[in-house]
Amino acid sequence: MCSTSDSPTATARQARDPGRGQNHQHSSTPPLPPAGSLPVTVPPARVRRIGGRLRTEERAVAEKHPSTVARAAVPANRRRGGDIRVLLSPRTVGATAGFMGSLTLAPGEYVSEHYHPYSEEYLYVVAGVLTMTIDGHTVEVGPDHAVLVPIGARHRAENRGGALVRAVYHLGPLAPRPDLGHVDTEEPPHRAESQIVVGDQA
Repeated sequence: MCSTSDSPTATARQARDPGRGQNHQHSSTPPLPPAGSLPVTVPPARVRRIGGRLRTEERAVAEKHPSTVARAAVPANRRRGGDIRVLLSPRTVGATAGFMGSLTLAPGEYVSEHYHPYSEEYLYVVAGVLTMTIDGHTVEVGPDHAVLVPIGARHRAENRGGALVRAVYHLGPLAPRPDLGHVDTEEPPHRAESQIVVGDQA
């Protein structure tokens, strides 16, 4: 018995299509064009939808301001105690999801109790030991350790040690308005000083 490939019909097909019967893999995908021959499309800057409309103010601010901020270039806010500086925020770099800064407490200094109705707070201690009281529970946070303050949790930061405390904080998401971001539950030690500024309002 002859094989199928030796049959007259198969021989005729082979004559019409010399590549038939060979182990070729055919692909419906066209070959890629040479590198660099396609145009590059840059996606538009992200905008925020607030109250059913798109806002592009943050994009304009980000284009206007530099993306790096030196701590020494930012004035300290001492209203709630210590040395608090807002480094990256909607006002300084066009941030849209939160703001970040530094906290410095000399021995005996504290940040008066308050809470954030809309934001979580992340604290990372760089140097010293920070004593945090969160909803009545006290924890000591040493160097290279971090602590989370949940949304709505009353919290107070203290330096009960003998060395300077240096920490980095981040809050997010942003409150609907900057003036709604902090609620004091203890008399600030320097109430006469202005509120911390993160956006268009205090």
